[in-house]
Amino acid sequence: MRAHYAPFSCAPNASKMFSFLKKNPPASPDAKPGDQDAKPGNGWIARLKSGLARTGSQLTGLFGRGGKIDDDLYEELETILITADVGMDATNALLADLRRYVREHHLSEAAQLKEALAHCLLKLLKPLAQPLQAETHKPFVIMLCGVNGAGKTTSIGKLAKYLQSQGLSVLLAAGDTFRAAAREQLAEWGARNNVTVIAQQGGDAAAVIYDSIQSAQARKIDVVLADTAGRLTTQAHLMEEIKKVKRVIAKALPEAPHEVLLVLDANTGQNALSQVKAFDQALGVTGLILTKLDGTAKGGVIAAIARAHPIPVRFIGVGEGLDDLRPFVAEDFVAALLGLDE
Repeated sequence: MRAHYAPFSCAPNASKMFSFLKKNPPASPDAKPGDQDAKPGNGWIARLKSGLARTGSQLTGLFGRGGKIDDDLYEELETILITADVGMDATNALLADLRRYVREHHLSEAAQLKEALAHCLLKLLKPLAQPLQAETHKPFVIMLCGVNGAGKTTSIGKLAKYLQSQGLSVLLAAGDTFRAAAREQLAEWGARNNVTVIAQQGGDAAAVIYDSIQSAQARKIDVVLADTAGRLTTQAHLMEEIKKVKRVIAKALPEAPHEVLLVLDANTGQNALSQVKAFDQALGVTGLILTKLDGTAKGGVIAAIARAHPIPVRFIGVGEGLDDLRPFVAEDFVAALLGLDE
């Protein structure tokens, strides 16, 4: 049973924990001199900030117009958070802690509320920032799931590139046997990453993944990324089928899958939370990939998940490029959402 995180609190001594508000945030761990992370205005946070501009501009406008902290300001902030997909429960919790923080630090100006909100958001989101550890088994089997259109197959291609950048060899299992387009898309990603893709026309998804794991063992591959067909959480027979896929993976390799990643479209709002609950109940989800934070998403659903069903967010994506999937860093996300300086 997953341990749930204790309720968060913005304690008076928390300021030492949030030095990212006072200085430039650290560069991405895989950043190298000369790459796009090192170029001013073109770094990861800048791209993430652009993706979250829909919510960020509302918050910037609220905090930047001056005035005192009062009930009207809190009410406007509540409206922004709810419309940003934070949800009622997480919004109420955030505002309660924010009010306490304001009292404890004797804040009075609207402009001061921005930093206070950053502290409270970070406290809520930081427990979700747990990087994927893919070196504990060989092969390390990652099963990916999600509803149709969430960006699952694309995320697999980007994840393969990321894992290769960490020095790991990768094999792709085309377990979405229902859609020829999915197999073709995965084959294209395999070609772009120069990795092997195990696929077959039609057939049983579990059998394809079973064969892929055996192939990975024979080739001494580090990581197997197993695609599965998209499915609606309301279709019980499809959810039972994906449970079977997981059971077959365990038969192919005891203790596998070592990671079950649920891919979520950030544009689906609170529906993403219901997907988390349904897939977690069926499969025991160990991590999330949040996709499409590229200009239309509002971003607050991460806070809703953190409050209602906390599962680590392993990666977030901001675009269609191979390098547009990165590990979730809570400090970067909060800085981008609130428009803090890079």
